[in-house]
Amino acid sequence: KYFHGKMGAPDREFSVRQLIHRVVDTIADWGLADRYFTSPADADNFRDELAHLMLTQKACFNSPVWFNVGVRDLRGYGYTYDRPSDTVKTLAEAGKKPQCSACFIISVKDSLESILDLAKTEGMLFKWGSGTGTNLSALREEDAHLSGGGRASGPLSFMKGFDAFAGVIKSGGKTRRAAKMVILNADHPDIEEFIWCKAKEEKKAHTLIGAGYDSSLDGEAYSSIFFQNANNSVRATDEFMSAAETGSDFWTKSVFTGAPLNCYNGKDLLNQIAEATWQCGDPGMQFDTTINRWHTCKNTARINASNPCSEYMFLDDSACNLASFNLHKFTRADGTFDVEAFRHAVDPMITAMEILVDNAAYPTERIAQNSHDYRPLGLGYANLGAMLMAMGIPYDSEEGRSIAGAITAVMSGQA
Repeated sequence: KYFHGKMGAPDREFSVRQLIHRVVDTIADWGLADRYFTSPADADNFRDELAHLMLTQKACFNSPVWFNVGVRDLRGYGYTYDRPSDTVKTLAEAGKKPQCSACFIISVKDSLESILDLAKTEGMLFKWGSGTGTNLSALREEDAHLSGGGRASGPLSFMKGFDAFAGVIKSGGKTRRAAKMVILNADHPDIEEFIWCKAKEEKKAHTLIGAGYDSSLDGEAYSSIFFQNANNSVRATDEFMSAAETGSDFWTKSVFTGAPLNCYNGKDLLNQIAEATWQCGDPGMQFDTTINRWHTCKNTARINASNPCSEYMFLDDSACNLASFNLHKFTRADGTFDVEAFRHAVDPMITAMEILVDNAAYPTERIAQNSHDYRPLGLGYANLGAMLMAMGIPYDSEEGRSIAGAITAVMSGQA
């Protein structure tokens, strides 16, 4: 009932309807096939409600859902599930399925094979419109001994290669820049070089711009320097922050031997992070001790990394599909928030996201298994600022924070 308008509607409206048709119908059909609904009538109700949320822009899925779900000529890759036996299968065995998750956390081991596997996995994720995050602290430091003889080149050398691939492939194979996060622990011996790597490259770009080269984001100056296609973050422990607070010694440790290697003044090292970030925006910081203290699945493995925007923090080799509500759409004319309408909207959205988990493709067997086992769903919201503004409430206020907390609790509880 939401799609059958008059003939001759504007092309843009028609294309939007086609897009929503493709995504909503595919998800509803998957849900019916997977027995999420007790009857076809329930599936139709779900279909109509999901279509309403999309058409009115009360909610929206993450980009890979719009790029890939229901596209018939999409070439699937990687791994999926064979329900109900829950066996992980390759797509060659199980048939083609689309990439649906936006956020991936990929592990890497201290071997050339693993490093090259990471480059391949990231490339396939960028191709289908997703973003990745990896902690490179497992890679031994520059100049460390190699078992076959010679010396290691260190994580920064491989970062150059990863950066180049990201710049060439882009996200979704289009003009959107790849979304990529690179993380290094504060106690890694190469941490100082990591802190300054982007700022040093930025100086090269400024020199080229001064010589007359194009200064735009994709212009000649910035396309000729390294580290421009990733967000960099330092992973800081409470031990590091205490050393920064007191100005005491902080030691890096050899990845290869585990022995203390370089000694820094904690305050000086934090100042270097601040100065480099002031110059070029990177590196950011992730607070490792707190993140793992707040770990929601503590009896599994530690959290080492995040996706590029850091809204997804979970296990290595895992993925999360996202969706957001537009809070402004749930604000009544009198400025009050329509709690019941919001709760009602949560039901079809979280159900749709759950349906996506087992009907999506994943780039590695381990990511497929973790997605199936843990089922990470990133349900959130946008336009909080616009909603508060419409209510006449300051964004930076106790009342604003209380409202955000209440909405988050309602959303999470209902989901």
